[in-house]
Amino acid sequence: MTLEERIKGRKIGILGMARSGMAAAAMADRFGGKPFVSDSARGELLVNQAERLKAEGIPYETGGHSDRLLGCDYLVVSPGIPLNIDILKRASDKGLPIFSEIEFASWACRGKIIAVTGSNGKTTTATLIGGIFSAAGFDTHVAGNIGLPFCEIVPKIGPDSVAVIEVSNFQLEAIADFKPEIALILNLTPDHLDRHGSFEAYKQTKYRITENQTAEDHLILNLESPELMAANISTAARMRFFTTGLAEKASAFVRDGSLCWRDDGAETEIIPCGKIMIPGPHNLQNAAAAVCAAMLCDVEPAVIKKVLQTFPGVEHRLENVGRVAGISFVNDSKATNVDSVCFALQSLPTPVYLIAGGRGKGASYEPIIEHGKDKIKGVIVLGEAKDEIFQALGHAFPVVVVDSLPEAVHKAFEMAYPGETILLSPGCASFDMFENFEHRGKVFKAAVAELKNGKNEHETHANQK
Repeated sequence: MTLEERIKGRKIGILGMARSGMAAAAMADRFGGKPFVSDSARGELLVNQAERLKAEGIPYETGGHSDRLLGCDYLVVSPGIPLNIDILKRASDKGLPIFSEIEFASWACRGKIIAVTGSNGKTTTATLIGGIFSAAGFDTHVAGNIGLPFCEIVPKIGPDSVAVIEVSNFQLEAIADFKPEIALILNLTPDHLDRHGSFEAYKQTKYRITENQTAEDHLILNLESPELMAANISTAARMRFFTTGLAEKASAFVRDGSLCWRDDGAETEIIPCGKIMIPGPHNLQNAAAAVCAAMLCDVEPAVIKKVLQTFPGVEHRLENVGRVAGISFVNDSKATNVDSVCFALQSLPTPVYLIAGGRGKGASYEPIIEHGKDKIKGVIVLGEAKDEIFQALGHAFPVVVVDSLPEAVHKAFEMAYPGETILLSPGCASFDMFENFEHRGKVFKAAVAELKNGKNEHETHANQK
């Protein structure tokens, strides 16, 4: 079916008036569709979106999802909306197709799609791949779960463009024909169990990234992920593997301290591992994954090396916020699951005061004990999961419960000494107290800035401890 047949003249119900939904509505309108946008939030919370839709002549509703959606030809769902809400159950019972925003956008994408998923490292790896392809001269666009909707960049993508798409499990739940030329699954650890109900269901959703790939496409997997190696994933794509060790079946691997590439028996050294700018063993895995994607598209190794030497990482992911009175502050707000917290702890060389909490996802916090036993000096917890984290970690570390993130920053600063690190790595979703993880990270950085502004007083206090 052509793009015109799929969209032109079709009544398209769009659920959600956040960025993904607004971008989907604009794309539907651009290609001659008849979008209708619906959001369950109250109208006074969506004034800006409503004004934009009015200006574009696109009908909408707020305060709930009405039966008008059931009169559409199909529905496009934003990733934050669970597929088990009443209106979607009724639509499914009626046989109404339900698509995710990335599925909808892919219909109009004329360029190559490189899609990145996994439990951790998606944003860093997608951004890194985008940087490498841009440096190599490709017209490159990075979008998806990274914050910029796929629908928003589609008009800019030509036949020779590369779209690097970070893909979440929520976005993969409602695909039909979404087909990346290169798909990457970085790792799999328990996450979003509150939405999927089980780790197995979560994993099966991730595997959908490859379900439409053909023998002309590539699937890139982490050789160090036990779940991926045991999965027996059904795919027609050519499989490639990466590792931070040395393995015969790996295309990207480490030999004698250097990240290397192997293809048809020929090996190429890409970069000494010590020259990769982003720190931590997990980021070495992310770099190896990016090498696979780039080398499969014939990017010059010298270009990859240059980017790996200069790529600083992404905001809210192990972001160095600065020092106050000799105490370092690191913003890892994007760490929304327990494994991310463990990776962060592995990456920091100093004693740590951990700020954690938010909305839990059903996973155990016990792994933090093993990874933090020789590093964590104290834990400050907040949010909906604070009592649960207190119960899990209180027997292993001093744990302090607070009511706000600024209070957590100040409390940690009172506890810390020069040479130590205060780490925001929540291990939870942000939606109990913040709009998103970006908002949470900005509040953290604002609290650190407040400390910096009064640093002389705090320096005196720290020296007196």
